[in-house]
Amino acid sequence: MQTPQNIDNLITLVLILAPLFIGFALPLNRTLVQLSERLLGYLVYIILTLIGIELAQVEGLGSQIASIALYVTVLSVLTIGGGLAGLMVFDRMVPWSPPGKQSVTKHKVSVRGSLIQVSCVLIGFVIGQFLPASFMPPGNTMTGLLMLLILLVGIGLKASGITLKEVLLSKRGMQTSVIFTLAVLMGGIIFWLIFDEVSLPQSLALASGFGWYSLSAIVMTDAYGAVWGSVALFNDLVREFFALLFIPFFMRKTPSAAVGLGGATSLDFTLPVIQQSGGLGVVPLAISFGFIINIVAPVLMVVFSSFG
Repeated sequence: MQTPQNIDNLITLVLILAPLFIGFALPLNRTLVQLSERLLGYLVYIILTLIGIELAQVEGLGSQIASIALYVTVLSVLTIGGGLAGLMVFDRMVPWSPPGKQSVTKHKVSVRGSLIQVSCVLIGFVIGQFLPASFMPPGNTMTGLLMLLILLVGIGLKASGITLKEVLLSKRGMQTSVIFTLAVLMGGIIFWLIFDEVSLPQSLALASGFGWYSLSAIVMTDAYGAVWGSVALFNDLVREFFALLFIPFFMRKTPSAAVGLGGATSLDFTLPVIQQSGGLGVVPLAISFGFIINIVAPVLMVVFSSFG
């Protein structure tokens, strides 16, 4: 017999997955794809600003800043380091080189996008300090934005031109995804062992963002409050910074590890870096890996967070 909590968890999972499949099912045209890409960019900024506003409402936040910084630092080291170590071992045991000649183009690292995202949170925090309670967003605002975000991601995944069959038939992509997921979750388990105040399901949920900061921030805020939502957000943003800087370095000898550094962003934000440092031959692996991780991340976060 299902309890009300189980039913709520099932509803949450449906609210996340249904828009994704709707996005896949929609007949696409160039106008819709361009519109969805533009809306997705604006939506991410809106969501991050709202997260900043919610963070400003947390009582005694100043006394928790040091703890948040500690959580983010440890979680980032464990999740990024765990995934990287696991895939480096995989590359060593099962060597793989991208077909074709690797690019020697020097990539100019740009963290401008990441800085803008952090700025949105800070702007939201400042707004939240002065916003009257009567002007606060309704309680279900984040849920609505989350559904719209997932819908737009679904449209983007379909527009990428790759089918689910092609993804699942990519043996290297599947192997990389499984090893990455298990290694990062192992980092979450170690995080739980270090901090007594964090439950195992919570640690695993925090680790399951896989670089998808806008999604993890919403889900963790809804499940555990704005403080933990901010931990998830900055943990995934740190992954983005690290990936931009170090993908070219790891691509030389461990291409699977380099692709895995980007996590969910390997399908979009860090894909140009992957292509420029590894050549066109590595792009199918990045798309297959990123596609699978974009499907797995929301499921794991909701499932783990439903256990407390």
